[in-house]
Amino acid sequence: MPGTAVNGFSEHDVTAPEEAPVPDGPLSLPARLCLLAWDTDPSRQAPAARAGALAELARRGLLTDDDGIATPRDLDSRTGDPVLDGLLELVSESCPHRWRVWVTLRAGYTLDAVREQLVAEGVLRAEKHRVLGVFPSVEHVLADTARADALRREAHRILAGSTPVEDVPGPTATVLALAAAAGLPPAPDGCSWDGRAETLTRRAGAATPAFEAVLRELCAGLRDEAPMASLTRGR
Repeated sequence: MPGTAVNGFSEHDVTAPEEAPVPDGPLSLPARLCLLAWDTDPSRQAPAARAGALAELARRGLLTDDDGIATPRDLDSRTGDPVLDGLLELVSESCPHRWRVWVTLRAGYTLDAVREQLVAEGVLRAEKHRVLGVFPSVEHVLADTARADALRREAHRILAGSTPVEDVPGPTATVLALAAAAGLPPAPDGCSWDGRAETLTRRAGAATPAFEAVLRELCAGLRDEAPMASLTRGR
């Protein structure tokens, strides 16, 4: 039957991957950003995943903007998503900070949670080994390359302007606005995604101006911090 879901994509996506859309259902915003950063500088993964989680919580109204400060709506709200709930708990128990500070502050914890989620979904594989034959360590390996490749192809297509911005779903516009701010995926020939990212930012915030303001702060945080970020920063 057309449209039947197979590993998060429809049958059309499987038979014609070049037309596959960025999935809005199976993968969360932070998971998609983590995958878009996978084959680039590893230091980009943590802030990208954290920005995606912050954006998702803001989209749901669970984190609100209080004069530039990321503020939990209440102390009891939960989503059932361990990535988002872990971040909500962290923000609730920490001193108040601006959105762009949260992009990197202890961002490694969010990245770890996203990786665990992707392992559970079969997108990543966790391989255990020992450093120097003594210290236990885990290396995450991309297992579902088809899904990651589909995300990257569609990101390039949308950022290149091949898709009318009004046809881009709000969550996808959010992901790609953040991705462009982090330099993901890299633009060809030294070009910039800035113009397209601006239209996607407006698209993502079309229904909620308050969210657009938050998204712009998160993008600014990614642009400021991505060149110097590291996976261990703020841990």
